[in-house]
Amino acid sequence: MNDLPILAVTLGDPVGIGPEITLKTLAEPEALQMAHGVAVGDAIVLERLVRHLGLHLEINPIATVADARFTTGVIDVLNLGVVTEDLPWGEVNATAGAAAVGAIEVATRLALAGEVDAVVTAPINKEAIWAAGSQHLGHTEMLGELTGSTRFNTMFWVSGLKIFFATRHLSLREAISQITRENIEHAIREAYTALEVFGTEKPRLAVAALNPHGGENGKFGDEEIIAIAPAVAAARVAGLDVVGPIPADSVFHQGIQGRFDGVLSLYHDQGHIASKTYDFDGTVSVTVGLPILRTSVDHGTAFDIAGTGRASHGTMRAAFKAAATLAPYARKLPVIYPPTRR
Repeated sequence: MNDLPILAVTLGDPVGIGPEITLKTLAEPEALQMAHGVAVGDAIVLERLVRHLGLHLEINPIATVADARFTTGVIDVLNLGVVTEDLPWGEVNATAGAAAVGAIEVATRLALAGEVDAVVTAPINKEAIWAAGSQHLGHTEMLGELTGSTRFNTMFWVSGLKIFFATRHLSLREAISQITRENIEHAIREAYTALEVFGTEKPRLAVAALNPHGGENGKFGDEEIIAIAPAVAAARVAGLDVVGPIPADSVFHQGIQGRFDGVLSLYHDQGHIASKTYDFDGTVSVTVGLPILRTSVDHGTAFDIAGTGRASHGTMRAAFKAAATLAPYARKLPVIYPPTRR
């Protein structure tokens, strides 16, 4: 038990489903067998939830990780003291946003200091963090700022397949404009590095096509000819086992079947739809390019069911398990991804 990794699990937005799915995950005996979990947020939020749902759990507010008990039936929570009263469930709230941001900041500092082996994050509400004064688009950008990193990107992990993204939070029109040979070459290198960092020997990476049928030799679009295929060819010359472009309606299926270790998705929804349709609860988000390990659920705050007890914690369980599984690689991350700015 003493050799188990320690994971800092943020509560996310305290009036969303984050506290519930965190509580349910950390209460499972299986979680204690995988890793030591410490909740990061406000004890008052978890205490209200335990009363509201009638759960037989003890909330143990602590000031440091060293104070944690790691005992069945006890939820250790690094108490931030941001939330001081009950907040309405499922409503955008600046205090809730400040609490969500504060939890991310504390968990990140713990990981940078080596007090925890990884950070697992519950969902936040963008409107709430903006109301609290944050300028970030979301978790990933915030973590990049906190760790001094500029290489950060998202990797989805589902059924053994790792999915990467050449572009992320852009309109589809803007994302397509970013499909250049230079950008795809860069995305291939970053994806290939991440596969190696997280333990894949001799990775096999596929690059998705952008257009229907892979463009049909230019009849349905020429991005494959102008940008994607040349980028793949350059990567192969450099010795990387990369293939593509492969039509997007088949490449993810091939990856799930084991033909590839990773697939490079060209835009946000291309990879999200494939992974979440295959296994919504089993899809885990891993932030790559940071000097710390961070995994996350792949869904939002679900304000409509917050506080009802109906939230499924399958995704949080999967994120917790993924962090425990990847924790042995965490020490490599500051070496491979050193901060590029302060």
